[in-house]
Amino acid sequence: MSHLNRTYRAPRRRWVGAAFGVIAVATALLSALPARAEGKISIAQQFGIGYLILDVVRDRQLIEKYGKQQGIDIQVDWASISGATAMNEALLAGALDVVSAGVPPMLTMWDRTRGKQNVKAVAALGSLPNYLLSNNPAVKTLKDLSDKDRIAVPAAGVGFQSRTLQIETARQFGKDNFKKFDNISVSLPHPDATAALIAGGSEINTHFSSAPFYYQALAANSNVHKVISSYDILGGPATFNVLYTTQKFHDENPKTYKAFYSALVEAAQLIKADKAKAADTFIRIQKSKLSPELVRKIVEDPENDFTVSPHRTFVYADELHKLGVIKNKAASWKDYFFEEAYAQPGS
Repeated sequence: MSHLNRTYRAPRRRWVGAAFGVIAVATALLSALPARAEGKISIAQQFGIGYLILDVVRDRQLIEKYGKQQGIDIQVDWASISGATAMNEALLAGALDVVSAGVPPMLTMWDRTRGKQNVKAVAALGSLPNYLLSNNPAVKTLKDLSDKDRIAVPAAGVGFQSRTLQIETARQFGKDNFKKFDNISVSLPHPDATAALIAGGSEINTHFSSAPFYYQALAANSNVHKVISSYDILGGPATFNVLYTTQKFHDENPKTYKAFYSALVEAAQLIKADKAKAADTFIRIQKSKLSPELVRKIVEDPENDFTVSPHRTFVYADELHKLGVIKNKAASWKDYFFEEAYAQPGS
């Protein structure tokens, strides 16, 4: 196939509906443009188990709790948005105070806003692997992928999964070829990619998948197997998603920011103390249709660490700078995190 439409178009109903939903939410947020003041915070998260810390913060009203300890009543507004692009636009427009996405999209924002909005990370949301899966028995390593294969990722060429794959591709095929697999990558939401992988018979035979989707695919089809994981590529457990905000919000709302960060730290501690309860919280807050058994399996999996401490984020910063994806070179992870995070160990 000489030409590949990067956005896979089936099943149309779910994809188009989701896209219009994102546009509608983003438009509503951007039109509001509220003036922020100490004691208010608006937070946007995406969907999935990777945002469990925020689910616990919301369920326990931990931001409000820590605000009261400082003598302020904090109004917390929660939004759910799919995709880093809509998140970033709303953040820079002032319609959102804090957004969440994978480490590479955050680093891109840090890089592009230096000297302007100065976007930096607030905290990690956990170290969770992503698996590159395939139902093609011939694909055992990246070198087995051919022009006949199609790799599903949420955001072809630019998202967490694509950037992670680009780092490993540069390692195996040379820096000049780091976009080698962009040509066979298609943008497809995780649920649709998972369904295609399980069913087989479609052009989508490979998927760079996050939890809970790789659990589902591996359990449902014996032909589905792991080719490589993000942990393999990054050298061990590594942060998946992060929260980030602007210098303006950080500096102008010190009490609110402190309450928010303290809430995140406590939520991570609560998850570690009672993982079964945390799994139940996820199901209730996100109105998940997943079985409680699967959610508990994911939360209790030793590979998944719900922590605010950043792990191996500097691998992304260093490698993406080498590839020219980001222009600014970070000296350490502390360059792109706000100082409150320094209290935790990081990398």
